[in-house]
Amino acid sequence: MKRKAERDGDNETNVSLPKAKTRKYDEAYVALGFTVTTVGDEERPVCLLCLKMLAADSMKPNKLRRHLKTLHPNHADKPLEFFQRKRAEYCQQSSRFVNATSVNQRALLASYKVAYQIAQCKKPHSIAEELILPAALDMVSVMLDDASAAKIKTIPLSNDTVARRINDIANDIKEQLVDKLKDKRFALQFDEATDSNKDCLFIAYVRFDMTNSLCEDLLFCKYVRDRATAEELFKMLDCFLTENGLKWENCIGVCSDGAQTMAGMRKGLRALIKKASPNAEWTHCVIHREALASRHLSSELSEVMTDIVGVVNFIKTRPLKTRVFSAICEEMGAEHQAVLFHSEARWLSRGKVLSRVVELREQIRMFLEQEHKYDITEKFCDENFLAKLAYLSDIFGKLNELNLQLQGKDKHLPQVTEKISSFTRKLAMWGRRLDEGNTDSFENLHEFVDTTDYDATSVIPYIKEHISSLMGFFKKYFPENSSQYDWVRDPFNAPAPTGFSSAEEDQFIDMTSDSTLRLMFTSQTLSEFWLSVERQYPLLGQRGHCSSFCNILSL
Repeated sequence: MKRKAERDGDNETNVSLPKAKTRKYDEAYVALGFTVTTVGDEERPVCLLCLKMLAADSMKPNKLRRHLKTLHPNHADKPLEFFQRKRAEYCQQSSRFVNATSVNQRALLASYKVAYQIAQCKKPHSIAEELILPAALDMVSVMLDDASAAKIKTIPLSNDTVARRINDIANDIKEQLVDKLKDKRFALQFDEATDSNKDCLFIAYVRFDMTNSLCEDLLFCKYVRDRATAEELFKMLDCFLTENGLKWENCIGVCSDGAQTMAGMRKGLRALIKKASPNAEWTHCVIHREALASRHLSSELSEVMTDIVGVVNFIKTRPLKTRVFSAICEEMGAEHQAVLFHSEARWLSRGKVLSRVVELREQIRMFLEQEHKYDITEKFCDENFLAKLAYLSDIFGKLNELNLQLQGKDKHLPQVTEKISSFTRKLAMWGRRLDEGNTDSFENLHEFVDTTDYDATSVIPYIKEHISSLMGFFKKYFPENSSQYDWVRDPFNAPAPTGFSSAEEDQFIDMTSDSTLRLMFTSQTLSEFWLSVERQYPLLGQRGHCSSFCNILSL
């Protein structure tokens, strides 16, 4: 008997119990005052009088009738048409709720999109409520109708709301960027700057591999609360990486300017990062090097530059002087009616300032005469002074062009060294032309010589001295030989570098013999190609694309 009971128990355990049957809603239940709604996968009755939702097992006529007679006895004898009207009202209310929810969701999305545009355009948050929303209401009411304008009015665009939206967007972008960076190699570029409020900012950019292409983005921009020492900056950087789960060993390149705080080999940020990530290579920012190489002037040319800056400041720092000068330019039919401020902090400043002064030199001379500035007026009548001014505007214009060529996305060291090499070769060519008395390499100077019959032989020595000085400083700040990157630029037509290991030489031969890779090389960017090569030839690919990681980013 005992064994029989155990067998019976086992049978009870193994046999699955049948699922409880659930009744489906019947249209006849409307006469009992009930409609139906769906929760999950089951239908549940809803009373049309009190809107109470009953359990699924209450979907029985006797339970529904008991609810009606117990809680709503006054409506128990109402005809079917009464309950049908109630159901129609219920369905209409449900539709309104769904529509309202949909409108609210669209208004929320529109609010985020407007906030994003405001942040992108660097406009004050209040512009949404003060200008964008009223303008949108006017446009929609005119082009569409008042009902559509009423929907536009539901978009939340207050000053505080826009601030919260921008903060939400910033946090979301940061989270997306951090997710992309995790377990990927990356290179960093730093800059320490001061804004218009005299606040010190520590800015970090990042470049990383993302699906066979290099991506660049702003990593963070943080206020420096105390002294901007290397230790403080490293602490900020290390905290950011640690808090976001990023690993120092994945950092393979660092780029910064040449300031001691950044580039110091013992106590600078460069040295501290090297301790945390021994494989990280440091690169001196190419744009900063170009600015350093081009800032030196001889005493004669420096005097001209000082005089021009003084004249510009005299005109621009006094509102009355600015208006008078503008009137003179207008009377003389000049294309521009203002000079430009010079700023040492702006690397493109000198070229633009000098070009505008050359263009408006006659208007400036007349203005200085009216202001009784006879000492500087005489200089604007001196052909030697004007010839030097014309040359300075030309050479700094060419330096501006070079500076812009070094900027932008997807720049890499092989490409940058080509630009620098090209510029230094042109400097040598311009010097040879000047030896022959040819000034057509410098547009403003050549035009001045042609229009005034000026004999340029008196200023050519100063110009040649400056060109020679530029060549020397460019060689000092750019010691790299562009040919050392030939194997990166065109591996299929360049020999293997002498510094390759035996394993790297073997992979180089295998890669350059691969016809598939040869076809890929013609259809991909340099960075994309070397990222693709790394999978098949890891030693060679890593060495090649490091030249793309360790370089300048846009600042």
